[in-house]
Amino acid sequence: MITGRCECAKITYQIDGEIFDYSHCHCSQCRRLHGAEYASFGGVKRSEFSYLTGEDHLGHFASSPSHDRVFCKNCGSSIMVALDDEPEGYYVSMGTMDGNPKLPPEYHIFVGSKAPWHTIHGDGAQYETEPVEE
Repeated sequence: MITGRCECAKITYQIDGEIFDYSHCHCSQCRRLHGAEYASFGGVKRSEFSYLTGEDHLGHFASSPSHDRVFCKNCGSSIMVALDDEPEGYYVSMGTMDGNPKLPPEYHIFVGSKAPWHTIHGDGAQYETEPVEE
């Protein structure tokens, strides 16, 4: 089980499963919303994710027609992004997770719009936009 929370701890959650996807998004939306050079997400099954406390503190922002960004209305922590075209999963902000969860191999998306002052390190695959399924 994986647990997590927002900074003010009004919102807490648990994941009764594993992270199946581990990505770092370099798009300008993620950079602005997270206030960082990129945002790291852990993909989890929606059926395995549940809020323990604070659902009344959840805020939503549609950053695009297909992206519902979920955040804490009190402290502003980014909790996750839900994608319309992936109804079985959530992409939970890694920075909100407790401990050291087991992760699949990492990869970077939207590196074509990464911050010009940032250099990507590591061996993770890099995609100009999104990975294309073959």
